[in-house]
Amino acid sequence: MAKTLKLMFQGTNSDVGKSVVVTAFCRIFAQDGYKTVPFKSQNMALNSYITVDGKEIGRAQGVQAEAAGIQATTDMNPILLKPNRDNQSQIVVHGKPYKNMEASAYRKEFFQTGIELIKNSLAVLSEKYERIVIEGAGSPAEINLNDREMVNMRVARMADAPVILIGDIEKGGVFASLVGTLQLMDPNDRDRIIGVIINKFRGDIRLLESGLTWFEEYTGKLVLGVIPYLENLNIDAEDSVRLNQYTSVRNTAKELDIAVIQYPKISNFTDIDPFFTEPDCHVRFITRADQLHSPDLVILPGSKNTIEDLLFLRKSGIAEKIVELQQKNESLLFGICGGYQMLGEKIEDPFAIESLHQEIKGLRLLPIRTIITKDKTTVSSNGLLHFNCKHFNVSGYEIHMGETWTTRESRGLIDTQSRLDGCKTADERIIGTYFHGIFHNDEFRKELLNQIRQRKGLEPIHQRVSFNQLREEAFDLLADHVRSHVKLDLIEQKMKEFPKRGISQ
Repeated sequence: MAKTLKLMFQGTNSDVGKSVVVTAFCRIFAQDGYKTVPFKSQNMALNSYITVDGKEIGRAQGVQAEAAGIQATTDMNPILLKPNRDNQSQIVVHGKPYKNMEASAYRKEFFQTGIELIKNSLAVLSEKYERIVIEGAGSPAEINLNDREMVNMRVARMADAPVILIGDIEKGGVFASLVGTLQLMDPNDRDRIIGVIINKFRGDIRLLESGLTWFEEYTGKLVLGVIPYLENLNIDAEDSVRLNQYTSVRNTAKELDIAVIQYPKISNFTDIDPFFTEPDCHVRFITRADQLHSPDLVILPGSKNTIEDLLFLRKSGIAEKIVELQQKNESLLFGICGGYQMLGEKIEDPFAIESLHQEIKGLRLLPIRTIITKDKTTVSSNGLLHFNCKHFNVSGYEIHMGETWTTRESRGLIDTQSRLDGCKTADERIIGTYFHGIFHNDEFRKELLNQIRQRKGLEPIHQRVSFNQLREEAFDLLADHVRSHVKLDLIEQKMKEFPKRGISQ
């Protein structure tokens, strides 16, 4: 194989769109015939992705692998940080839990281990792929952290990769953030920047042109693209930053009202994404009891700390409101993973993995109990789901530290090869499962929504969207959009020339 070409994207700050731009370039290079792979050395996110061999990586890298048309592996994200308490994260190494560490201990004790993991993964990927598209994190100008950072310029040096710096014009001050970031960099690192991209642009590009000219003259760096904001892109979000865009107010123009409980440690909220594509569904995210009202469907999503989030439900009054809705038969209630555990009679944590509370009462809406265990389940799953006297082949993935048992005879939800997953009431108004991605199964989602419509006296909708087809179309749409607004030929030229100036390592 010819020498592997690399390209790294860094940002002036978090949420500038690095993950989306990397996804676009993975698709672009794959469309152009290159065997392409994404890479992020260290990711901090509560949205996970399960590889085919049952390992856990950042969801963004899994999605980027899908865009590149390849199967995800842990070498694409060897280190994953999952915050579980204040100033503490679970460290996931090559898809398996390593240990819980506070930030200061992580920086001090894990640094050399992390460096070796990153070098090894880069070497593995370089042997197998023609292009590596690398994503940074946060900002490369965090001068208080740069002595032991493992995700921005140190990785660029390891990979000997040219870097494109991304600025978010939607936040305002894009030229100040780009110039300031460049000026705070070490000169050798600044030489790795082959240009910048301005992302999330809205408006008349002609009004920006004088600023672009000034920027190139002032910094000596090329503007390699101005990417307009792309609305309603059906591609998974990486982390909870996206939650800020969701409203808690019902849209009465939509026939079905779906309320998602947004507790502090919410995780894998991308389980909800398919509902955003449905013509009759409005999704609201709820943080207070007075926002809940009487939705048609209440969803308790996953949680990185089920006990703390259950305490939040009680303190906020949301728990009491959920139970009240069920007593009045006003809403269908669906719990996923941690949300499923909350629906039970109690949760025990004998090893203090999540909390100092050794036992806590659940919502007592399903006859189950859960014990938080030291071992973590991460697996891709499939099975036969039973709902409304029908059967559906479904697939998903499981990520949980806990085992759940029924306390009396009850109805399961999904027959897998090894066990019966989930639990539901006889009238199927309360349902719980460990299957993340359950709503991504089109036929089950259609049946669920039409059952809700029937209960409201509405006609069923027989022709609904295929979410997986929409995702593939979204990858192509994103690639076409970015391709048409960046100087791809110039980027290709810079990648192939790099490092012609002999930048020090």
